[in-house]
Amino acid sequence: MDSLSKQPFIMERPQLDKDRDALATLELTIQDVFSRVFGTSDHKLFRPDSPETSKQAARSIDTSRLEQLVYETIKGYGASGCISDDVRATHPALAYSSVTARFKALAEKGLIRYDGRRKGASGRSQRVMVAV
Repeated sequence: MDSLSKQPFIMERPQLDKDRDALATLELTIQDVFSRVFGTSDHKLFRPDSPETSKQAARSIDTSRLEQLVYETIKGYGASGCISDDVRATHPALAYSSVTARFKALAEKGLIRYDGRRKGASGRSQRVMVAV
């Protein structure tokens, strides 16, 4: 080994600052992508003739967070996919409708696909969802 290969790599300060700025930009970009991909627009959360209190309640739901959570759960099941019961069992603290309403939104965005059916805990068949 020559003497150069034994020396530790030391990054110069300007390069370190440049890399830190690039990383910060990348993190903002990833967050921006998630905020554009996940979430449901208000007009899909309530009927036009709904009372104002219902509209306020619908707007208070963080659909971006819920969609991302449900998507990541489905993705975690890999190619074998999962059924609604599996997703709901993973997040027992969430209301039934908070979880199941996300399936349609994710399918409409092309983030999940339906691939057959499996029996759920009730004995009735449920669609198998697979992350795309």
